[in-house]
Amino acid sequence: MDQIDELNIALLNARKGGHLAGCTRSRLTSFSNEDDYAFSSEIAIRFLERRDGTTLDRVICSPQKATEFDELAERLSPGYTSLQYRWAALNLRKRKALKPEQMSYVVASEEVKINRVEDLLIEEITVNQGLYVFTDSGSKKTLYVGEAGNLRNRLRKHLEHSDNRWLARWLWEHGTDEIWVELHELPHSTSKKVRKALEYELIHSRRPEFNVLGR
Repeated sequence: MDQIDELNIALLNARKGGHLAGCTRSRLTSFSNEDDYAFSSEIAIRFLERRDGTTLDRVICSPQKATEFDELAERLSPGYTSLQYRWAALNLRKRKALKPEQMSYVVASEEVKINRVEDLLIEEITVNQGLYVFTDSGSKKTLYVGEAGNLRNRLRKHLEHSDNRWLARWLWEHGTDEIWVELHELPHSTSKKVRKALEYELIHSRRPEFNVLGR
């Protein structure tokens, strides 16, 4: 983090600790239409947390990362302000809807990407092992979480004739215009048992529609 980021973090911590005398808290707690874009704020902050091993506070306090957060949330749900996207993320945490994904700090991903399925080039997906998350920005749902020894092969199967019949039906009925996929490439040394544990954690934190535990 640069000096501006560190200064902002220090100010935030001072405010949380009640050390900024005379600073009043905003009476604003949410926007009336927050449900329309809160899911996009969740996906955006989850992505940055996983990719950079960071936290919501550090994203908000970093001009560069905050801008990246705003841009991704805006791509997922266009038409809202930076303040709205950021406030929604803070409210999600306040409501304990951003469950910590602790194992991602123990087994960090080699690379984390997010793309619209329409923009996804199968041949550019890694053949290494990892995790994947299908989301629908239109319906504001996480659809399916999975793990694979070969991400390219597994994603190809899902997009041609999904291994999961509920996801296959959803893609057939709704198309892929608003479907996004988040890919987490794991280190080569990650065992299948650990990969399964990481998948299990994602299922519980992301609440997917079409996983057994999610259902």
